[in-house]
Amino acid sequence: MAVLNVNGKSLEANADPRTPLLWVLRDTLGLTGTKYGCGIAQCGACTVLIDGVATRSCQVPLSSVGRKKITTIEGLAQGGTLTKIQQAWVDLDVPQCGYCQSGMIMAVTALLASKPQPTDDDINAAITNICRCGTYKQVREAIHAVAKA
Repeated sequence: MAVLNVNGKSLEANADPRTPLLWVLRDTLGLTGTKYGCGIAQCGACTVLIDGVATRSCQVPLSSVGRKKITTIEGLAQGGTLTKIQQAWVDLDVPQCGYCQSGMIMAVTALLASKPQPTDDDINAAITNICRCGTYKQVREAIHAVAKA
């Protein structure tokens, strides 16, 4: 039995230590906001924060997590209030199909925590998530809007 720190709560997960964190979050803990996209850490749909670092959870074995702080999309909004990033996503109509957006928001959360005023080059380097709908222009606008707020 693994004890995980997820979204500020201590949660028990009965899973094989080799199980990818993505599946523990989704199937064992019922946190389905983190999505499966490619399974090879390329698309970013499964991005969560581990100790504040944007991490592709499909390639992280449960055994490597220990007591690190895991934040999923479900852990961002507090008391029903969206974060500035989530609100910018709504205000600027960023998502189309929305499938990749939870991972994208998690990556942007990590970026803005480390670089509150990112340049376009910073965004290009940090946000490598794939969006099939091509909402990259809206994503960039939302990042800059939050940085200016």
